[in-house]
Amino acid sequence: MARRPGTPRLLRQINDRSALELLLLQGPLTRAELGELTGLSKVTSGQLLARLEDRGLVTTAGERAGGRGPNAALYAVNPESAYVAGLEVSPDSVTAGVADITGRAIAEVTVDPSEARDPVKLVHNALFRACECAGIVLDQLSGLVIGTRGVVDPRSGDVRYSFDLPAWHFGVLAELRADLGRAVRIENDVNLAALAEQAHGAARGLDDFVIMWAGIGQGLGVMLGGRLHRGITGGAGEIGWLPVPGEPLPSDVRDPQSGSFQRLVGGDALHGMALAHGVEPGEAPVAELVAKAVAEGNGSFLDELAGRLAVGVAAVAVVLDPGLIVLSGDVGRAGGHELAARVEDEVARVCPSRPRVAVTEVDGNPVLRGALVAALEEAREQVFSDTV
Repeated sequence: MARRPGTPRLLRQINDRSALELLLLQGPLTRAELGELTGLSKVTSGQLLARLEDRGLVTTAGERAGGRGPNAALYAVNPESAYVAGLEVSPDSVTAGVADITGRAIAEVTVDPSEARDPVKLVHNALFRACECAGIVLDQLSGLVIGTRGVVDPRSGDVRYSFDLPAWHFGVLAELRADLGRAVRIENDVNLAALAEQAHGAARGLDDFVIMWAGIGQGLGVMLGGRLHRGITGGAGEIGWLPVPGEPLPSDVRDPQSGSFQRLVGGDALHGMALAHGVEPGEAPVAELVAKAVAEGNGSFLDELAGRLAVGVAAVAVVLDPGLIVLSGDVGRAGGHELAARVEDEVARVCPSRPRVAVTEVDGNPVLRGALVAALEEAREQVFSDTV
C-alpha cells in the first residue's frame, strides 16, 4: 500500500484537527495551553489559531489573567461555524432539534404528523420550523440524521420496512436527499438511543454495552467495540421476535405484536399483570402502570416484570457478554433503579456472565439526542477535515 508522505499540508491538517477537538473537549484555552496540550511551539500554536480564526472555525472567548504582562486571550470553537439537525419520527409526533457545532442544543420543535402524510413534506416542514426557531436557514446545516422505528438497510441506508410507519419505505431516503439538497442519514431509533447513552448517559465512555428498549415495542441497541452492530440486513436488535418457552411462536411475521418476547413483556401482558397484582390499570399507558407500581412499592408486580425482562437480558448476555445492559424506553425509565436492580438479580440467577443492569441516564428525548450525536460526528468530520 502506498504511504501518504508527511507533507506540510497534511501535518497542518492533523494539527488543526487535534486543536479543534481539544478546544471542544477542554476549551476555551489560551495559546500557551493549547501548545502544551498539542506539543506545538507557541509560534506554531499562534499560526494554527490564526489560520483557524481566518476560516471562521475559532473565535476569541474572553481573557485569562496571568501574572505579569497582559491577559492571555482565550480561544474556543466558533459555535456559528456549522449547525446540525436531528429528528425523531414516530406515529404520534415528529420532533426536530438543531444544535451548533459545539453540541449546544439551540432549538427543538414538535409537529403533528397528520399535517403531512408524505414523509418528505413532513420532514421538510419540521426542519424548516426548527431552523426558523434557531435563527438559521436549511443551507447552514452540515449534518442531518433522522431516527425512526423500523429496520434500516445498513448498505443502502434506506428503510426496509416499518410496521408503525408504512409511508417510510424504500426510496424515501433518495427523495429526502433530493428535496433537501444535502446528505441525509436515516437510523433506527433504538440505535440512536444507544449513541445518546454512550455520549450522555449510563454507558458514557464505554465501547461495549447493550441498551434494551422496553415499552409498547421492544428493541435493542448493540454497541460492540465502540461501533453500532446493525447486522447484515439491519435487523440486529429486533428482540421482540426472540423465541420464549411457554409463549407461542409467531404465525405471521407481518404482525409486530406476535413475537414471543413481545407477547411476554408487551402492553397486553403488562395490563394483565397489573390486574393480577392489584395495580389498577384502567386505560393507563404501560409506563404509568410501572411508575404506579414503583410508587406504591408493589414488589410482586415489579418482581414478575423483572423476571420477564430478564429472559431477554439473559439471552443477550450469554450471546454478546456486553458487561452492561441499560434499560430504556418508557417502561425502563418508569421502572428506574427499582426495576433495574431486580432485573440484574434475576439475570444473575440464570446467566454465568452476570452483567450489570442500569437504568438510562439520558435526559430528555433519547432518540433526538442520539440523532444530534450522530449528526455532530458527521459534521465535525466534514468541517474539521477541511481547514487547509
